[in-house]
Amino acid sequence: MNPIPAPISLQRFEELVSEALDTIPDALWNVIDNVAVTVEEWPTYRQKMSVDLPAGHMLLGLYEGVPLTERGAHYGLAPPDLITIFRGPILRICPPGDEDAIRAQVRRTVLHEIAHHFGISDARLVELGAY
Repeated sequence: MNPIPAPISLQRFEELVSEALDTIPDALWNVIDNVAVTVEEWPTYRQKMSVDLPAGHMLLGLYEGVPLTERGAHYGLAPPDLITIFRGPILRICPPGDEDAIRAQVRRTVLHEIAHHFGISDARLVELGAY
């Protein structure tokens, strides 16, 4: 009988998020502006209600801020936009203990939320085949 794999620790999950951020090309990083990335276990009720999440779906990540495409001349001294990656939902949809699957999902989620920073909507991401 195979033992049940241990879940990915919060520290390891944060490392996977960091790895995903490290894969972003410098040319893209050079235009990313005023963004902080954090990891939380689960989204809050407020965070879940802030998006139009279809029934049966989980919130894997969330971009909260002003996309680059909406920033005007008066944008300044603003707190950083926030990208939050949620460990619990990602671990729930990935095969237990499959770090490669978790790594891939973390990377997809990080890139998805960064796309929102650039003003790319979920609908456009679907059109691009990135959703």
